[in-house]
Amino acid sequence: MMVIPAIDLKDGKCVRLYKGRMDEATVYSDDPVQTAKRWEQLGAELLHVVDLNGAFAGSPQNEDAIRGIVSALSIPVQVGGGIRDMETIKRLIDLGVDRLILGTAAVKNPALVAVACAVYGERIVLGLDAKDGMVAVEGWDEDSGVEALQLALEMKELGVERIIFTDTSLDGTMEGCNIESTRELAEKTGLKVIASGGVASMDDIKKVMEIEPYGVEGVITGKAIYSGKLDFAKAVLLARKG
Repeated sequence: MMVIPAIDLKDGKCVRLYKGRMDEATVYSDDPVQTAKRWEQLGAELLHVVDLNGAFAGSPQNEDAIRGIVSALSIPVQVGGGIRDMETIKRLIDLGVDRLILGTAAVKNPALVAVACAVYGERIVLGLDAKDGMVAVEGWDEDSGVEALQLALEMKELGVERIIFTDTSLDGTMEGCNIESTRELAEKTGLKVIASGGVASMDDIKKVMEIEPYGVEGVITGKAIYSGKLDFAKAVLLARKG
């Protein structure tokens, strides 16, 4: 199982939010490229990047930083935030981004997901952000009224093979992942799932590892590794040992 470091971009800086609130951003670095290189050096096999400005604006706003990160790393990079059309998908692919995460677009424009999956296959990932089982969109600012499991099954029919599942009520809280919902999603959809939101300790990593047999292939961590509460290198080693 992979432990995946997150870089959240806001105004070109590396930040972390609390429960997705833009007004509760803590700046951890003014240099996202150096931050990305640090995680790679500590053993990251994949980097998770979110364009926070893009998620709210509806189009990527931190492409310079994304370009710099991709150029500097030898590991794959997945990017989400404001990806709402094929032109944007192609542009980011051309930049060297390995995987594109579609969230709001999956709810509001499923036809885009179908076309993107037909063209780019497994490089298209569903970003499923939910609170109390309901999908949140537009940078988590809006309740879509759609059930998370229902959306996952619909996207599977359109060609999606992988989900990044975030319980928005836990993101940035360091209170642990929503293990039950993550397991249920993997079990009921048969899709590959990456857990996200709330990781704080080695115990949280171990709990996610326990549901790996259901199809959970990784876990994303952000605030815990920036605050020093979780030793990223040790977490990577633990996950690799299985």
